[in-house]
Amino acid sequence: MSDTITNTSSDLDAYRQQMRDWLAANLPARDPHAGLRAAHEISAEQLAADRALQKKVYEAGYVGITWPTEYGGQGLSGQHQQIWNEESRAYAVPAPGGIASGVTMGIVAPTLLAHANEEQKRSWLPKILRGDELWVQLLSEPGAGSDLAGILTRATQDGESWILQGTKVWSSGAMSADFGVCLARTDWDAPKHRGLTWFKVPLRDPRVTVRPVREINGSAEFCEEFLDDVVVADDMRIGELNEGWAIANSMLGFERGASRDPGAVRPKGGGIRPIAPDLVEIARSRATLTHGHVRQLIAKAHANDVMHELLTARVVSSITKRISNPSAASYIKLGHGILQPLRACAAMEIAGRTGIAWSADVHAHGETAATNYLNGRIMAIAGGSNQIQRNIISERLLGLPREPNFDTNKPFREVLRTARNWGTKGE
Repeated sequence: MSDTITNTSSDLDAYRQQMRDWLAANLPARDPHAGLRAAHEISAEQLAADRALQKKVYEAGYVGITWPTEYGGQGLSGQHQQIWNEESRAYAVPAPGGIASGVTMGIVAPTLLAHANEEQKRSWLPKILRGDELWVQLLSEPGAGSDLAGILTRATQDGESWILQGTKVWSSGAMSADFGVCLARTDWDAPKHRGLTWFKVPLRDPRVTVRPVREINGSAEFCEEFLDDVVVADDMRIGELNEGWAIANSMLGFERGASRDPGAVRPKGGGIRPIAPDLVEIARSRATLTHGHVRQLIAKAHANDVMHELLTARVVSSITKRISNPSAASYIKLGHGILQPLRACAAMEIAGRTGIAWSADVHAHGETAATNYLNGRIMAIAGGSNQIQRNIISERLLGLPREPNFDTNKPFREVLRTARNWGTKGE
């Protein structure tokens, strides 16, 4: 497809029309409530069906539109990707494994494009695009969340292989995934940021236990994983030995909004847009759209929506043009963490009693408001808390003094020894 389609206006128009015809003939309309992060289970049958549909979209040329052809992509421009974004919005585009698909395509794949070696990219990325492989992040641990560099999962070299042992947690979509990119400690005598390495870990390995974590909204979107002497070959190592922290920062930048689809056109932000349509619908269903207080809540939410959209566009453009480093994505992430709880509270206030109880046989706007309220703190914590984002902004972007840290340059083994002795006599 990339050999015949160019960027002239007429060719882009033809590409759009071709895409419209294909979408109408091959994908069902999108359920407006399908994106609600609530209780749901993805069966093996549903996962298989979604994988098959993903492969169908890929074979039509609409997955990996801007990716290099040597890695299974179409090698087209960001304008082509933007056309897909616009035209596919009304359709149920397959997302195998639910959130696992988003993690695979939006976070893991860009990281592999940036840091995997040539052989790995040529082997792994086409399988990701086809939907054959779903990947997730194996990052946080029970004792290493905000202080991610303090992980204890170890990788011990054994000839041409590595043996991984440890526990990971808060891995989104791991129950549906095939592989995880796992951050492990490979040098205990180096400072904690300098002894980390990434590995591709098969989650179907019998020495890997994946356990879903039930959440307040009824979902089990997150998982914890137990790695019990999992053996992986050295060709499953991603990046240089003990240089994993730089890759981790790159990956977190993608997670926080620095980039999603490589080469895609970024939103310009602003312009005329509907005023908080979800909140308007809730108010209309309760006949309160003319109430002054309700209108103020909607107006404030709309202003915040537009402001954050403009902020996102500006930051992404700055990162793409290399004016800012990827750490600037923390502005986007912090914006989500601050504004989403405010919006969730506004929706519940507008919904009133319908946000507490609703009819079981009719989908009510109150259900959406209630679920979003329960989910309202997700972005204030997941992917780095608001406090972490403020530290990144102050230290890496504004040049303010770093917080005092006693263990930055100490061998990690010594840090652990000191931690075990805290509170004992003589310390």
